[in-house]
Amino acid sequence: MERISPEQALEKMNEGYLYLDVRSTQEFEAGHPQGAYNIPLLHMTPEGMQPNPDFMRVVEANFPKEQKLVLGCKAGGRSLRAAQMLEAAGYRDILDQRAGYIGAADASGQIVEQGWSKRNLPIATQAESGRSYGDLSQRA
Repeated sequence: MERISPEQALEKMNEGYLYLDVRSTQEFEAGHPQGAYNIPLLHMTPEGMQPNPDFMRVVEANFPKEQKLVLGCKAGGRSLRAAQMLEAAGYRDILDQRAGYIGAADASGQIVEQGWSKRNLPIATQAESGRSYGDLSQRA
């Protein structure tokens, strides 16, 4: 699994890769890489983060196995897990963006690698048409 920096993720998007943000819809709506699609790996609930049982079904309904994807999340953990799931399902051109949207932290909570939002890369708070989880799940 190739893990790339936020700047490399933007370069790959400019080359035709799609950015799949696997954070919860609430996190996505608070800010995300411009042009990103949102399919949460986990849902934010009053009981904490819970697995999205429809994750693979929604991904497979919207992206063919040959689609070039960059996956991102908040800090890099969920996107790596999601990338591994997609590879196991037959996706072959998957890249994982290190440090996610906020940044990767060490055990004490200190940011050790800044994420997308801290590097002055293009961000949005509104999903482009057809790229929100609501839109993508309706197609599944």
